[in-house]
Amino acid sequence: MTFQVGDKVIYPNHGLGIVERIEEKTILGTTCGFFHLRIVANDTTVLVPVANVDGVGLRKAIDDAEVERLFMLLGDGKIDNHQNWKGRFKDNSDKMRTGSIYDMADVLKSLTFLSKSKSLSFREKRMLDRAKALIISEVSEVMRQKALEIEEQVDRALEKCFTTKVRNINRTQARAKTAKPSVVAAPKPQVVAAAKPVAAPPKPVVAPAKPVVATSAKPAVATAAKAVVSNGKPVMTTKTVKAVPPLVANRRAAARAS
Repeated sequence: MTFQVGDKVIYPNHGLGIVERIEEKTILGTTCGFFHLRIVANDTTVLVPVANVDGVGLRKAIDDAEVERLFMLLGDGKIDNHQNWKGRFKDNSDKMRTGSIYDMADVLKSLTFLSKSKSLSFREKRMLDRAKALIISEVSEVMRQKALEIEEQVDRALEKCFTTKVRNINRTQARAKTAKPSVVAAPKPQVVAAAKPVAAPPKPVVAPAKPVVATSAKPAVATAAKAVVSNGKPVMTTKTVKAVPPLVANRRAAARAS
Protein backbone atom coordinates (compact mmCIF):
# COMPACT_ATOMS: atom_id res chain seq x y z
CA MET A 1 0.00 0.00 0.00
CA THR A 2 1.32 3.41 -0.93
CA PHE A 3 0.54 6.75 0.67
CA GLN A 4 0.86 10.30 -0.43
CA VAL A 5 1.90 13.38 1.48
CA GLY A 6 -1.13 14.71 3.38
CA ASP A 7 -2.86 11.32 3.70
CA LYS A 8 -4.45 10.51 7.02
CA VAL A 9 -3.28 7.13 8.17
CA ILE A 10 -3.66 4.95 11.22
CA TYR A 11 -0.59 3.58 12.89
CA PRO A 12 -1.61 0.70 15.22
CA ASN A 13 -1.30 1.52 18.91
CA HIS A 14 -0.33 5.09 18.02
CA GLY A 15 -3.52 6.35 16.43
CA LEU A 16 -4.18 8.82 13.67
CA GLY A 17 -1.21 10.26 11.84
CA ILE A 18 -0.66 12.49 8.85
CA VAL A 19 1.97 11.77 6.22
CA GLU A 20 4.12 14.91 6.16
CA ARG A 21 6.80 13.74 3.79
CA ILE A 22 8.45 10.75 2.17
CA GLU A 23 12.21 10.50 1.96
CA GLU A 24 15.01 8.02 1.48
CA LYS A 25 17.67 7.32 4.06
CA THR A 26 20.80 5.23 4.02
CA ILE A 27 21.26 3.20 7.17
CA LEU A 28 24.21 0.81 7.52
CA GLY A 29 24.84 0.99 3.80
CA THR A 30 21.21 0.21 2.91
CA THR A 31 19.03 2.86 1.26
CA CYS A 32 15.28 2.67 1.82
CA GLY A 33 12.30 4.98 1.87
CA PHE A 34 10.53 6.23 5.00
CA PHE A 35 7.17 7.82 5.73
CA HIS A 36 7.35 10.71 8.14
CA LEU A 37 4.18 10.58 10.19
CA ARG A 38 2.97 13.20 12.62
CA ILE A 39 0.86 11.53 15.30
CA VAL A 40 -2.09 13.77 16.02
CA ALA A 41 -2.71 12.64 19.59
CA ASN A 42 0.66 13.73 20.98
CA ASP A 43 2.14 15.67 18.04
CA THR A 44 5.16 13.38 17.71
CA THR A 45 6.96 12.23 14.55
CA VAL A 46 7.32 8.57 13.63
CA LEU A 47 9.35 7.11 10.76
CA VAL A 48 7.88 4.05 9.13
CA PRO A 49 9.88 2.12 6.48
CA VAL A 50 8.01 1.99 3.20
CA ALA A 51 8.86 -1.71 2.83
CA ASN A 52 7.39 -2.46 6.26
CA VAL A 53 4.00 -0.79 5.87
CA ASP A 54 2.05 -4.05 5.76
CA GLY A 55 4.08 -5.52 8.58
CA VAL A 56 3.21 -2.73 11.02
CA GLY A 57 -0.43 -2.54 9.87
CA LEU A 58 -0.33 1.02 8.60
CA ARG A 59 -3.61 1.83 6.86
CA LYS A 60 -5.67 4.75 5.64
CA ALA A 61 -8.26 6.32 7.91
CA ILE A 62 -11.88 5.33 7.40
CA ASP A 63 -14.26 7.48 5.36
CA ASP A 64 -17.74 8.79 6.17
CA ALA A 65 -19.50 5.61 5.04
CA GLU A 66 -17.29 3.48 7.28
CA VAL A 67 -18.03 5.73 10.25
CA GLU A 68 -21.71 4.82 9.95
CA ARG A 69 -20.79 1.14 9.80
CA LEU A 70 -18.62 1.58 12.89
CA PHE A 71 -21.45 2.98 14.99
CA MET A 72 -23.75 0.18 13.84
CA LEU A 73 -21.11 -2.30 15.00
CA LEU A 74 -20.76 -0.55 18.36
CA GLY A 75 -24.50 -0.84 19.01
CA ASP A 76 -25.36 -4.26 17.56
CA GLY A 77 -25.45 -6.11 20.89
CA LYS A 78 -22.86 -8.70 19.86
CA ILE A 79 -20.15 -8.97 22.49
CA ASP A 80 -17.32 -11.44 22.83
CA ASN A 81 -17.01 -12.33 26.48
CA HIS A 82 -14.20 -14.74 27.27
CA GLN A 83 -14.27 -16.08 30.82
CA ASN A 84 -10.61 -17.08 30.81
CA TRP A 85 -8.43 -14.04 31.51
CA LYS A 86 -5.40 -15.25 29.59
CA GLY A 87 -7.38 -16.19 26.50
CA ARG A 88 -9.33 -12.92 26.61
CA PHE A 89 -6.21 -10.78 26.95
CA LYS A 90 -4.43 -12.59 24.12
CA ASP A 91 -7.38 -12.21 21.74
CA ASN A 92 -7.79 -8.54 22.53
CA SER A 93 -4.06 -7.87 22.16
CA ASP A 94 -4.08 -9.53 18.72
CA LYS A 95 -7.01 -7.35 17.65
CA MET A 96 -5.30 -4.19 18.81
CA ARG A 97 -2.20 -5.05 16.78
CA THR A 98 -4.15 -5.38 13.53
CA GLY A 99 -4.90 -1.65 13.54
CA SER A 100 -8.45 -2.31 12.27
CA ILE A 101 -10.94 0.08 13.81
CA TYR A 102 -13.55 -2.68 13.75
CA ASP A 103 -11.29 -4.98 15.76
CA MET A 104 -10.72 -2.14 18.23
CA ALA A 105 -14.50 -1.69 18.44
CA ASP A 106 -14.82 -5.36 19.49
CA VAL A 107 -12.21 -4.82 22.20
CA LEU A 108 -13.98 -1.66 23.38
CA LYS A 109 -17.36 -3.41 23.61
CA SER A 110 -16.15 -6.53 25.38
CA LEU A 111 -14.00 -4.75 27.98
CA THR A 112 -16.58 -2.03 28.67
CA PHE A 113 -19.30 -4.63 29.15
CA LEU A 114 -17.02 -6.67 31.40
CA SER A 115 -16.13 -3.60 33.49
CA LYS A 116 -19.80 -3.22 34.46
CA SER A 117 -19.78 -6.53 36.30
CA LYS A 118 -16.22 -6.74 37.65
CA SER A 119 -13.07 -4.71 38.11
CA LEU A 120 -10.60 -4.95 35.24
CA SER A 121 -6.94 -5.64 35.73
CA PHE A 122 -4.50 -2.80 35.17
CA ARG A 123 -3.46 -4.10 31.77
CA GLU A 124 -7.04 -4.58 30.57
CA LYS A 125 -8.03 -1.14 31.89
CA ARG A 126 -5.18 0.42 29.94
CA MET A 127 -6.17 -1.53 26.81
CA LEU A 128 -9.78 -0.35 27.18
CA ASP A 129 -8.72 3.29 27.46
CA ARG A 130 -6.40 2.88 24.48
CA ALA A 131 -9.07 1.35 22.24
CA LYS A 132 -11.55 4.09 23.09
CA ALA A 133 -9.03 6.88 22.55
CA LEU A 134 -7.94 5.52 19.15
CA ILE A 135 -11.52 5.21 17.93
CA ILE A 136 -12.49 8.68 19.09
CA SER A 137 -9.42 10.35 17.60
CA GLU A 138 -9.92 8.72 14.21
CA VAL A 139 -13.65 9.39 13.98
CA SER A 140 -13.34 13.01 15.18
CA GLU A 141 -10.72 13.70 12.52
CA VAL A 142 -12.78 12.07 9.77
CA MET A 143 -16.05 13.76 10.84
CA ARG A 144 -14.28 17.01 11.71
CA GLN A 145 -15.96 17.15 15.06
CA LYS A 146 -14.64 17.65 18.56
CA ALA A 147 -13.42 14.60 20.41
CA LEU A 148 -15.89 15.23 23.24
CA GLU A 149 -18.86 15.08 20.83
CA ILE A 150 -17.59 11.85 19.31
CA GLU A 151 -17.07 10.36 22.76
CA GLU A 152 -20.72 11.05 23.64
CA GLN A 153 -21.84 9.31 20.45
CA VAL A 154 -19.61 6.33 21.24
CA ASP A 155 -21.03 6.08 24.77
CA ARG A 156 -24.62 6.16 23.48
CA ALA A 157 -23.81 3.41 20.99
CA LEU A 158 -22.28 1.30 23.75
CA GLU A 159 -25.32 1.76 25.99
CA LYS A 160 -27.54 0.63 23.14
CA CYS A 161 -25.28 -2.38 22.65
CA PHE A 162 -25.51 -3.41 26.30
CA THR A 163 -29.29 -2.96 26.39
CA THR A 164 -29.63 -5.14 23.31
CA LYS A 165 -27.27 -7.71 24.80
CA VAL A 166 -29.27 -7.98 28.03
CA ARG A 167 -32.54 -8.20 26.11
CA ASN A 168 -31.18 -11.00 23.95
CA ILE A 169 -29.99 -12.88 27.02
CA ASN A 170 -33.41 -12.59 28.65
CA ARG A 171 -35.14 -13.77 25.48
CA THR A 172 -32.82 -16.73 25.18
CA GLN A 173 -33.47 -17.74 28.77
CA ALA A 174 -37.22 -17.35 28.34
CA ARG A 175 -37.19 -19.49 25.20
CA ALA A 176 -35.14 -22.13 26.95
CA LYS A 177 -37.71 -22.33 29.74
CA THR A 178 -40.70 -22.55 27.40
CA ALA A 179 -39.01 -24.96 25.04
CA LYS A 180 -37.95 -27.26 27.84
CA PRO A 181 -39.95 -30.46 27.36
CA SER A 182 -42.08 -31.52 30.26
CA VAL A 183 -40.74 -34.55 31.96
CA VAL A 184 -43.16 -37.42 31.56
CA ALA A 185 -42.62 -40.23 33.94
CA ALA A 186 -41.97 -43.41 32.12
CA PRO A 187 -44.68 -45.94 32.75
CA LYS A 188 -43.65 -48.46 35.27
CA PRO A 189 -43.37 -51.91 33.80
CA GLN A 190 -46.25 -54.04 34.89
CA VAL A 191 -45.10 -57.01 36.81
CA VAL A 192 -47.01 -60.03 35.57
CA ALA A 193 -46.99 -62.78 38.06
CA ALA A 194 -45.97 -66.03 36.59
CA ALA A 195 -48.88 -68.39 36.31
CA LYS A 196 -48.79 -70.86 39.09
CA PRO A 197 -48.89 -74.42 37.83
CA VAL A 198 -52.31 -75.95 38.31
CA ALA A 199 -52.02 -78.77 40.72
CA ALA A 200 -53.12 -82.01 39.22
CA PRO A 201 -56.11 -83.50 40.96
CA PRO A 202 -54.94 -85.85 43.65
CA LYS A 203 -54.83 -89.36 42.54
CA PRO A 204 -57.16 -91.56 44.47
CA VAL A 205 -55.26 -93.44 47.02
CA VAL A 206 -56.17 -97.05 46.64
CA ALA A 207 -55.47 -98.95 49.76
CA PRO A 208 -54.01 -102.28 49.00
CA ALA A 209 -56.67 -104.88 49.24
CA LYS A 210 -56.32 -106.93 52.29
CA PRO A 211 -56.42 -110.62 51.57
CA VAL A 212 -59.78 -111.96 52.39
CA VAL A 213 -59.40 -114.76 54.84
CA ALA A 214 -62.25 -117.14 54.51
CA THR A 215 -63.43 -118.18 57.88
CA SER A 216 -64.51 -121.72 58.31
CA ALA A 217 -68.20 -122.00 57.92
CA LYS A 218 -69.90 -122.68 61.07
CA PRO A 219 -71.85 -125.89 60.80
CA ALA A 220 -75.43 -125.28 60.18
CA VAL A 221 -77.56 -126.05 63.18
CA ALA A 222 -80.64 -128.07 62.37
CA THR A 223 -83.54 -127.96 64.66
CA ALA A 224 -85.55 -131.07 65.35
CA ALA A 225 -89.26 -130.83 65.54
CA LYS A 226 -90.76 -131.68 68.91
CA ALA A 227 -94.40 -132.20 69.48
CA VAL A 228 -96.00 -130.17 72.22
CA VAL A 229 -99.52 -130.79 73.35
CA SER A 230 -101.49 -127.61 73.78
CA ASN A 231 -105.15 -127.62 74.49
CA GLY A 232 -105.40 -131.29 73.57
CA LYS A 233 -103.82 -130.72 70.21
CA PRO A 234 -100.34 -131.68 69.47
CA VAL A 235 -98.31 -128.72 68.47
CA MET A 236 -95.03 -129.23 66.73
CA THR A 237 -92.18 -127.22 68.17
CA THR A 238 -88.72 -127.12 67.05
CA LYS A 239 -85.76 -128.01 69.11
CA THR A 240 -82.43 -126.92 68.27
CA VAL A 241 -80.25 -129.80 67.44
CA LYS A 242 -76.63 -129.21 67.12
CA ALA A 243 -75.15 -130.57 64.02
CA VAL A 244 -72.50 -133.15 64.67
CA PRO A 245 -69.42 -132.79 62.65
CA PRO A 246 -68.86 -135.72 60.29
CA LEU A 247 -65.74 -136.82 62.05
CA VAL A 248 -67.48 -137.03 65.40
CA ALA A 249 -70.47 -138.78 63.82
CA ASN A 250 -68.26 -141.34 62.27
CA ARG A 251 -66.57 -142.00 65.56
CA ARG A 252 -69.91 -142.39 67.27
CA ALA A 253 -71.18 -144.69 64.60
CA ALA A 254 -68.07 -146.80 64.92
CA ALA A 255 -68.52 -147.00 68.67
CA ARG A 256 -72.08 -148.15 68.36
CA ALA A 257 -71.18 -150.81 65.87
CA SER A 258 -68.62 -152.28 68.15
